[in-house]
Amino acid sequence: MKKETRSALTSIIFLYCVYLLSFLGTNIESTISSVNSFSFLLLVSLIIQIIFFIPSFIMKTERIYDLIGSSTYIVVTIIAYLSVEDKTITDTILFLFIIIWGLRLGLYLFKRIQRDSHDIRFAKAKKNFFWFFQYWMGQALWVSITSCAAIIAILKPENNTLNIYGIIGVSIWIVGFSLEVVADYQKNSFKKNKNTDSNFISTGLWSRSRHPNYFGEITLWVGIYLISLSSLTEIEYLTIISPIFVYLLLTRMSGINMLEKIADERYSHLSEYQEYKKNTPVLFIKFWN
Repeated sequence: MKKETRSALTSIIFLYCVYLLSFLGTNIESTISSVNSFSFLLLVSLIIQIIFFIPSFIMKTERIYDLIGSSTYIVVTIIAYLSVEDKTITDTILFLFIIIWGLRLGLYLFKRIQRDSHDIRFAKAKKNFFWFFQYWMGQALWVSITSCAAIIAILKPENNTLNIYGIIGVSIWIVGFSLEVVADYQKNSFKKNKNTDSNFISTGLWSRSRHPNYFGEITLWVGIYLISLSSLTEIEYLTIISPIFVYLLLTRMSGINMLEKIADERYSHLSEYQEYKKNTPVLFIKFWN
């Protein structure tokens, strides 16, 4: 099967998955522009990706890809929050946590692409319409699945006080977000001060995990789900796919697999790298020496 055909079929599958996701919001009674609120926000996510895909493909650039992904979370969350009349503490916490996370990640990734001028993921893809479109539809699916628990919780009128799951969720989110921020800061500082062609980071949190930023990312979305839990009923409990999807995305689909391969190509000849791999967990934080 040709790459173009495979990419086109993958994009269709992504779109169908977004459609299936809309059924998780069937219990939501509110509407936006006469459309079920949750379905409307899924549509917004798709439209944003299509709008920005077009100029990105024409200019053959990936510079705004990650920024648009993070911005989509922010836009969808703001619309959901503003559409609710009687806002609760759970709504507000979910709103603030996603906005803070989205702003931080979006600006960090945008600065990184400006510094590096390219993203290895798109070296070939950005030159092929269907291949590049596949990435943008994948981003729509990423936003939709990852945020589904929080968005549904915000849109539900019956959520009220923050229960024990919510309190635990807030604590977990703070831990996960802090780990991600610190890990990104440490790696960014390392790149500024070291010759990364011959050295790899193995200090700070990176001495405890080979990908502590991804561990933090997965952890914070577990927190988001727990905060949302008190507002969910029946089929909405299936929004647990949110943190599960984040875990699978970062450990099985992209993220770790790609970075481990690149690191092996660069540093496998170094005995200290082999020792680092042997003694450092790939994801989970090592709390022992």
